[in-house]
Amino acid sequence: MMVFADALIAGLLLLGGAFALIGSWGLVKLPSLMSRLHGPTKATTLGVGSCLFASVVYFPLHGQTWTAHELLIALFLFITAPISANLIAKAYLHGRRTEPEEGTGAASGGFTDMPDLPPGKADWATFGHDLEQ
Repeated sequence: MMVFADALIAGLLLLGGAFALIGSWGLVKLPSLMSRLHGPTKATTLGVGSCLFASVVYFPLHGQTWTAHELLIALFLFITAPISANLIAKAYLHGRRTEPEEGTGAASGGFTDMPDLPPGKADWATFGHDLEQ
């Protein structure tokens, strides 16, 4: 039983380290902010969660008391990572927004280097709504 548990712990630590490495590498190497958000919010979150779960398994099996600290850290991480990524993405989109051109009748401007949305459709995230519907 202990050999299986130790193998599980080692596997979780290796998996967590691999996810954290891939997520960190993606954060450094991907070209734009919007694509770099995926590294820390997805892969690194899974990596840290896997290492925390390995800690949850390790300590009770090796004679120490069980605590909920690791589970609380994982819960906090899994709640805050998507929220912070969403807020960073919205701030990025608001920063890239341009003013509407005169005479176009557009409710809001476009973006400096992003594809245009079809006319009459709602804008990105929180930029407004099509009031003519």
